[in-house]
Amino acid sequence: MHIESPRFGTLTVEPSRIIEFPVGMAGFEDCKRFTLFHPEEGDADSPRYFILQSLDDASVAFHIADPGQMGFSFDVELSDEEIDLLQLKDPADAAVVVILRKDDFLKGNALKANLNAPLVLNLEARRGLQHVFGALNYDVKG
Repeated sequence: MHIESPRFGTLTVEPSRIIEFPVGMAGFEDCKRFTLFHPEEGDADSPRYFILQSLDDASVAFHIADPGQMGFSFDVELSDEEIDLLQLKDPADAAVVVILRKDDFLKGNALKANLNAPLVLNLEARRGLQHVFGALNYDVKG
């Protein structure tokens, strides 16, 4: 499958590289299929961030990263419904990532991470969801 991303050009996506978000994400409920890649710049063996590109709307793409790179540690407790949605059989198959954004309105264009609604990905089943916290309980490591 090929997709013409306005930001990243022509992308070739193998069916085995598709991640399904059965209920989409907040504000992007119609985007249910994504692929994950990392930009060419930087160390390909350990990229600092990835791109989560929608296959349903080529104009939708998110920069995502491991929150541990920013000193955050999450304990995400999933409901039975979320576990079923992810088809998660083993917690070791899950990865928690955060969406990054650059806030152009702040001095210095600070990079921000959405800690209130991380993404949980089942790497084995290639399914994902956005877990919205009612209240945050995280540790900052320095």
